[in-house]
Amino acid sequence: MPSYKVAHIKEQGVDLVIVFVPDSFPVEGNRAQNEAIIDLERRTKALGWAGSVVPVWKNAVGTTGFIAKESYHPFFKSVSFDSLAKNINKELSW
Repeated sequence: MPSYKVAHIKEQGVDLVIVFVPDSFPVEGNRAQNEAIIDLERRTKALGWAGSVVPVWKNAVGTTGFIAKESYHPFFKSVSFDSLAKNINKELSW
């Protein structure tokens, strides 16, 4: 049963559903990543969670890896993985 930690936050008036995915996520390939994101979006919407789903992971060099809309990049580039993790307030599992 998959289970993910989630930080459901509002940043600068934007609802974000930050999903902490395994470090292997970035090497799964674009198609697998897109399918995973669509599935996460479907599941979070079914739970009534508002906001854009953004998968995040800790890169090998310790920085935050993420897949997000271009307009969200400044925020995710400016915050550390550990800072995001301090906002974990939900869990998504099925």
